[in-house]
Amino acid sequence: MKEKVLMKGNEAIAEAAILAGCRHYFGYPITPQTEVAAYMAKKMPKIGGTFLQAESEIAAINMVYGVASTGKPAMTSSSSPGIALKCEGISYLAGADLPAFIVNVQRGGPGLGGIQPSQSDYFLATRGPGHGDFHVLVFAPASVQEMADLTGRALHLAWRYRMPAMLLADGTMGQMMEPVALPDECQAFGSDNPWAATGTECRRPHNIINSLELAPEKLEQSNFARFERYAEIEKTETAWEEYRMEDAEICIVSYGITARISRNAIVEARKEGIKVGMIRPITLWPFPKAPLLAAAEKVDSFLCVEMNMGQMKEDVELAVRCRKPVDLCCRVGGMIPTPDEVLAHIRKLAEGGNK
Repeated sequence: MKEKVLMKGNEAIAEAAILAGCRHYFGYPITPQTEVAAYMAKKMPKIGGTFLQAESEIAAINMVYGVASTGKPAMTSSSSPGIALKCEGISYLAGADLPAFIVNVQRGGPGLGGIQPSQSDYFLATRGPGHGDFHVLVFAPASVQEMADLTGRALHLAWRYRMPAMLLADGTMGQMMEPVALPDECQAFGSDNPWAATGTECRRPHNIINSLELAPEKLEQSNFARFERYAEIEKTETAWEEYRMEDAEICIVSYGITARISRNAIVEARKEGIKVGMIRPITLWPFPKAPLLAAAEKVDSFLCVEMNMGQMKEDVELAVRCRKPVDLCCRVGGMIPTPDEVLAHIRKLAEGGNK
């Protein structure tokens, strides 16, 4: 078994990206993700990589676009307000069918909000962060180990499907320290990418990297083709974890740091004889609709635990097709729910409080 090292979540992301083969980082400091950039600033020059602190978030995402167009993996990281500024560039990446890795370590909002953790960018990430019809892969780690593991997975799936991927963490996950077994070094991006703009040497036609298509018929076809790819991704790449669902009468749905809190509440509820379990989405897009719909045939109710005003709750309601009631336990503005608060909601549902 690989030896574990104690790492902060933000640092685990950076090291895992390097081990996955990423050698180009462009970013801009903002709390609570600045350690990602700081780590890259120290490490990239030592391994022949590129670190550049751009003059703005908008510049950073367009630098990612430039490197991605040459067929090389590139990444950026920021927190909620900075990600908002990157959204136009993310849409351009999607429109040009380019792979890219984007890290969002969320903070409270809206506006500048606060620097405390939040999960309020769920809609931004899962509905397509930018204008136009598109999706990005969205991964929600619940431990520092998953910060590392999902970083590598996001980079490689972005490459495989030629689309942006986002790691959606929060300030707690970014700042906490845990033992982590770092993945093995794996550079599987390849150098022969027929779509990349690398110079033709008169051996092939020019590749033009562009998201502009003035002919509506062609733009429609490119959108149709992109959504065919998205449908395949939903079939093959959706990821989730089930906990104590074998006999559950109440199903908690939670991700990231709130899923860890919910697990503690489930343990205590089980001691009281309450049959409660959890489905934890690991990919927020694609969202795990199938296991939730299957759970709706067995459980009496659902409880979403999240640090926003119920953004994921809407996806749960859509997934279960209104077959069972869906309740919400939330804290916002940088506040984190406690296991006792979640337990109180579980007790209420067990007593029929959702009816």
